[in-house]
Amino acid sequence: MCEHDLASVAAIEKDVYIFPWTIGNFRDSLLSAYDCWSCWAHGELIGYAIVMAALDEAHLLNFAVASRWQQRGVGAQFLQFLIDQARNTKRDMLYLEVRPSNAAGVRLYERFGFKQLGVRRDYYPAMTDREDALFMGLNIARKIL
Repeated sequence: MCEHDLASVAAIEKDVYIFPWTIGNFRDSLLSAYDCWSCWAHGELIGYAIVMAALDEAHLLNFAVASRWQQRGVGAQFLQFLIDQARNTKRDMLYLEVRPSNAAGVRLYERFGFKQLGVRRDYYPAMTDREDALFMGLNIARKIL
């Protein structure tokens, strides 16, 4: 991902999330040297991911696929790419938060072997009050595909 991609990234973000990150959030991620990935098909940006790596861990901060590309296996292929990248850079664990109401996301992560490690209370903004987050992790150091 680069600065030039941010308008398209923000458009997807606004389309798929009720409480989207801003262009500033994505720009800050680029400036902070997080691993910022974009996913393309036929010259169109169709997904993105932001990963913060530290020591032997990686944390998937944001992950999305454009709504018209969902349910086509793009998310699964992109997630496998992110897992492979974390493994190739010697990360042992990959962590993430997901809304319990995001059933498709929870199923995807569980399919890849992510386990719920805890609950972060009142983590996400919601239409009424706040929503918890499932804190999930994948031990990629020992996972054999």
